[in-house]
Amino acid sequence: MVRINRVYTKTGDDGTTGLVGGERAPKDHPRIEAYGTVDELNAAIGMVVAALAGSAAGPTLGPMLTRVQNELFNLGAELATPDAVRRARQPAVAQRHVERLESEMDQLNDELPELRSFVLPGGGEVSARLHVARTVCRRAERRTLALGRTDGIPELAVVYLNRLSDALFVWGRWAAKAEGQPEPLWEPEKT
Repeated sequence: MVRINRVYTKTGDDGTTGLVGGERAPKDHPRIEAYGTVDELNAAIGMVVAALAGSAAGPTLGPMLTRVQNELFNLGAELATPDAVRRARQPAVAQRHVERLESEMDQLNDELPELRSFVLPGGGEVSARLHVARTVCRRAERRTLALGRTDGIPELAVVYLNRLSDALFVWGRWAAKAEGQPEPLWEPEKT
């Protein structure tokens, strides 16, 4: 059970933050960068969920993205836990989460036209927000990889983030189609 009675503690005024297990780390430590970027990704997805209200893409994407937000919170907690033994007792991103992303991505991708160029972010508000979330996801993946070079990370963290960024790309394309928005494509000669 999580209880948050007071938001500010003043313990971070010295430039450190508490990790799961009680250890403190500088706020610019690679572990904080990794789970902080996962938190930023979760906020970006929250903006997509808010934009889905009244959207033709909402009934399909809303439940998927809300589930992903919970999975990202689990991943963030894993990344905030340096002790592998303690981390093993927490809710975690599992292979089934990766497989579900793949299944949902494949299902929606089958409804899309074949790509003949790179997609430019756009295609309506929901699609554009999904592309922003995709880029934040790629940064979370890079930050997690950087942490893994010096510290332990959850086994599936990078795999999950890699697959999620692919899913966000497909979902962005699908949202544009569902909303009847043109999908902007890269035209290299149009500069």
